[in-house]
Amino acid sequence: MSSPERPSKGNILIVDDTPANLELLNTILTRAGYEVCVAVDGSTGLEGARYGKPDLVLLDIMMPGMNGYDVCRCLKENRETRDIPVIFISALDDALDKVKAFTVGGTDYISKPFQFKEVLARVRNQLTIRDLQQRLREQNQRLQQEIGDRALAEAEVRQLNEKLEERVQKRTAELEAANSQLQREIQQRKRVQKQLMYMALHDALTGLPNRVLLMEKLEAALKETQKNHQYRFAVLFIDCDRFKVVNDSLGHLTGDRLLSLISDRLELCLRPVDTLFRLGGDEFTILLNPINGIENAIETAETIQQQLTAPFHVDGHEVFIGASIGIVLGTAQYTQAEHLLRDADAAMYCAKDLGKGRYRVFDSGMHDRAVNFLQLETNLRRALERGEFKVNYQPIVDLQRGGIVGFEALLRWHHPERGQISPAEFIPAAEETGLIVPIGEWVLRQSCTYLRRWQCQYDHAKNLTVSVNISVKQFAQIDLLNRIDDILKDSQLDGRFLKLEITESTIVGNYEVAKSILEELKNRKIQLSIDDFGTGYSSLSHLHRLPVDILKIDRSFVDPIDEDNDEREIVQAIVTLAHSLNMKVIAEGVETAIHVEQLRNLGCEYGQGYYFSRPLTAQAATALLGEEHHW
Repeated sequence: MSSPERPSKGNILIVDDTPANLELLNTILTRAGYEVCVAVDGSTGLEGARYGKPDLVLLDIMMPGMNGYDVCRCLKENRETRDIPVIFISALDDALDKVKAFTVGGTDYISKPFQFKEVLARVRNQLTIRDLQQRLREQNQRLQQEIGDRALAEAEVRQLNEKLEERVQKRTAELEAANSQLQREIQQRKRVQKQLMYMALHDALTGLPNRVLLMEKLEAALKETQKNHQYRFAVLFIDCDRFKVVNDSLGHLTGDRLLSLISDRLELCLRPVDTLFRLGGDEFTILLNPINGIENAIETAETIQQQLTAPFHVDGHEVFIGASIGIVLGTAQYTQAEHLLRDADAAMYCAKDLGKGRYRVFDSGMHDRAVNFLQLETNLRRALERGEFKVNYQPIVDLQRGGIVGFEALLRWHHPERGQISPAEFIPAAEETGLIVPIGEWVLRQSCTYLRRWQCQYDHAKNLTVSVNISVKQFAQIDLLNRIDDILKDSQLDGRFLKLEITESTIVGNYEVAKSILEELKNRKIQLSIDDFGTGYSSLSHLHRLPVDILKIDRSFVDPIDEDNDEREIVQAIVTLAHSLNMKVIAEGVETAIHVEQLRNLGCEYGQGYYFSRPLTAQAATALLGEEHHW
């Protein structure tokens, strides 16, 4: 015998354009004893609400045509549907989205992905409140009827007065209880709205005011300058140098903790009237308001850089972080807050171009340079797509035997309008924008492919090597090893014929991480070089512990060795150091026969420079190999 059908707990209308969501919610609510209707878009949902009169609506926000906000607004404007409670259920989890949901009349908000128990609890709560409100209305109607009857039948009312009084007291108690419940709901909603508003105006990680609040403060300061042309304030745009390297190598959680420590130090540099903001990532902004003149802003910038010189200790790591700071003076000449930020940002990039750890005060020429930089960035992005980059190859020569032992791969850019663009101009821009990562990978792939082609083409090139520079940002990529493995596999090149060159700055500050990556590269038989040795800040105590095969002497030491005994002694010291660590030496910038003779006498194994050959196209390098040239 089948059991009798359970009575429905209520009618619920679900409006969502995703069939999977409709099916899941329908199943959950039906099993819980509710009657469910569904609609796949806003218009259909409105019709279902008008004619079906549901007890509750579960409403998605992002739908084609009419979105959830508009549907809710229409429901609340209609006398027939305005009392139906609406619960928004959406993947939008931003505080402003939730504020808007409550503003248009929503009674609750559930974030996707949702929990079944949460959905049932919130549905049950809203239906309970609706039921209480309905009962209150019905009870009030009955009370009015009873009062009317009393006027018609005074005598009967007197006889039933005690009983009626008891019933009135009971109804009043129920009404007071319902009113108390409604007041609690209202107070809770106000607390939630206040919290959401705070979240919308402050950074979740540091608790600092965010960009929205910054723009409000800047607008207020600009209005003050319009009233009083002598009024002055300043904006400092701060970018943390090398933060991305730390973040990529030590992980985002460590990076987040480091940002909190940085914000604490920055606040120590401010007056009570100044405000620190976090714009996102590793960028902070300070509003100095008011100030007497630009010297106040410069003094604050110098204090900040002094504060940041001490190392940060985070998660067992000692980390050094500097700051590039752009300063703009707020005066009556400015009318828009965005222009202040734009100019402070431009000044910051100029400071970074000076070598990081600097500050610059904005001048009008910086804006022009920022526009030019943006154009260069755009051209760089297109250059890789349009095949404007070429790899040239400069021979590396055995100084004792005079034969070619390898090539260094050098990137060149031929712009269709500007012609040949100097690497000194576009490489820093590629580094700054992160484009150096895909460009560097392309250079590595091209170099390995051509080297393997030469090895197959010429018997005497079987042991030829190619040296490729790996930038700091490439070195910090989590998947660097996988990318190199793929390139070696695709080009069919044995790893022992590839030399990767890194600069000393790649190692500084992240020694343990760098050592681990270098050891992984050595496990692949890849040879490792320290490029431009002597121009950076590498520690000799660390150098002997790194699995490095080659030191490359910078051209600045090689050029004067035919005339300057001091420089010759420096080169001798580098060669001696390298040999003591079982490393070989390559001298860059070899341009004369005297250079070759001196370097041979000093024990330097290899050299490269214009004395042997300028950087060659792949075709010219192929021809040179065919000649089996010796010097």
